[in-house]
Amino acid sequence: MNTSADAYFKEGCGRCPLGGTLDCKVNNWKQELEILRKIILECGLIEESKWGVPCYTYQNHNILVLSAFKDYASVSFFKGALLNDSQKILSKPGENTQAARLIKFTNTAEVKEMKPILKAYIFEAIEVEKAGLKVEFEKKPEPIPEELQQKLEENPNFKIAFENLTPGRQRGYIIYFSAPKQSNTWYNRIEKFLPKILDGKGMND
Repeated sequence: MNTSADAYFKEGCGRCPLGGTLDCKVNNWKQELEILRKIILECGLIEESKWGVPCYTYQNHNILVLSAFKDYASVSFFKGALLNDSQKILSKPGENTQAARLIKFTNTAEVKEMKPILKAYIFEAIEVEKAGLKVEFEKKPEPIPEELQQKLEENPNFKIAFENLTPGRQRGYIIYFSAPKQSNTWYNRIEKFLPKILDGKGMND
C-alpha cells in the first residue's frame, strides 16, 4: 500500500482552513472511508495521493478517487460515463459533468451491503481503461477558459465541487477567472477562491 495518502484519512485534503480540525469533512465519514479504501485496494488498484485526495490507478492511469463531502462519502470514477451502471447508482457531480460519475455512501451498512456491486463497477472501470476507451466531450454552452479547464482536470475534487455549484455561481467564477491576461494572475485567483468552491459557496457568499 502506498502510504502517501494516509494523511487524507487523518487530516483531510488540506486545501481549506478546516483541514486537520474536528470540523474537517473527513471526520464525518472515517469508518465509511476506511471500509471503502479496503474494498478498492482489494481490487488491485494502486493508491496514491493526488490533489490532496486518495487516487487509485491502474498501470499509471487514473481510475477513481475517494472523497469526503458534507453529506456523503463518495467513490468517483474518472470515466464513469462509460460504465454500464446496471444498478443505476451512478450520479453526476454536477449537471454539466460529462465524464466523471460518483457513488454516494451515507453509512457503513450501505457500504458493506454494496461491496460486491462496487467491486464489479471498479473491475468494469479497469476494463474500460485497458480497452483505451475515451469520453467524447460535447461543447458546453458556457465557455470555460482553458486555464480553468486545466485546473478542473488536474484536480477531481475541485472539479466535483465546481460542478456542484449553481449555474449562476459557476458563471460568476468563470467571468472572474477569465478576466486576467497573465497566467499567474488567474492561477492566484483560483487558489484564493478554492476553499469557497470546495465549500459550495459563490464569490459573494
